[in-house]
Amino acid sequence: MSITVALTLTSFAAALVIGTVVAAFRVSPVAPLRAAGAAWVEVLRNIPLSVLMLGFYFGFTKIDIRYGEFATAVIVLSAYTSSFVAETVRAGINSVARGQAEAARSIGLTFPQSLRVVVLPQAMRTVVAPLGSVFIALIKNSSLAGLIAVVELTDMADRISFDTARPIPAFLGAAVGYLLLALPSGAVVGLLERRAAIKR
Repeated sequence: MSITVALTLTSFAAALVIGTVVAAFRVSPVAPLRAAGAAWVEVLRNIPLSVLMLGFYFGFTKIDIRYGEFATAVIVLSAYTSSFVAETVRAGINSVARGQAEAARSIGLTFPQSLRVVVLPQAMRTVVAPLGSVFIALIKNSSLAGLIAVVELTDMADRISFDTARPIPAFLGAAVGYLLLALPSGAVVGLLERRAAIKR
């Protein structure tokens, strides 16, 4: 289970950073940045994660670019998840009253400054629950890292099933493991959402 936890936390941290940057691109006044952000989201969000995982792992070896299995899984999960984070953060940005950004510009703040100082802090408070859902989805999506031999929960269950010829107990154990990760995560998200709501 420790591999699944490490994979999920590392990937989500990277996805949160990348997704926030992509969301900023999507609301940027600069057209090429908006186009780049839209392309990132639409391409990654509409390709199955298993295809991305296998394509990245086996495709790059053909041009002599090699990563370890864990690093590959983190890169792919981060990129894929960032597309959902970006849309979630963009929705949060759009929920902030337009007057807030206009007021920031009126006192001389640039677009990046007003986004960082005024808009994003408010936007992030409104998207705690949706980001929590993305995080929980990532816990489950991490199971696809087993496709490239990362020994996470599902891959471990598969190996136990093969060794013992008892697939039902093995995969029930994996299901319990995912529940033990997802249910506390949901509780933490609920707590963070309440704290954010109080601060607004």
